[in-house]
Parts: sequence; C-alpha cells; structure tokens
Amino acid sequence: MLTKEEVIKSVNELPNEFSFEDILDRLLLLDKIEIGLEQSNASNTVSSTEAKESLSKWLK
Repeated sequence: MLTKEEVIKSVNELPNEFSFEDILDRLLLLDKIEIGLEQSNASNTVSSTEAKESLSKWLK
C-alpha cells in the first residue's frame, strides 16, 4: 500500500502544470511497483524459465 508521503513526494516531482492523467499514471505506476515489491518479499514470484514457458504457451 502506498503511503501519504510517497504520494506527496510524487506529486511534488511533477511540473507546476499537469493533467489528471499524468498524476493518475504516476500513482498507478507507484502502486504496481509497490505490489511487485510486496510479492517479491513474500517469495510470490516465478523464475525466468517458468515465465518463458508460460509466454510460449500464450503466444502460440
């Protein structure tokens, strides 16, 4: 889960003028990174080999 401090820092890094889509894209990216880190810390990952095998099945 994102913290208020992370969101504020991200907003402060934006230019003085930005669109709603800009902030939404940035917050979605931060959230997905946070989710990925949580999954990694919980060892909820797959190896490169497993990922390649899955992709080869999907891309047929």
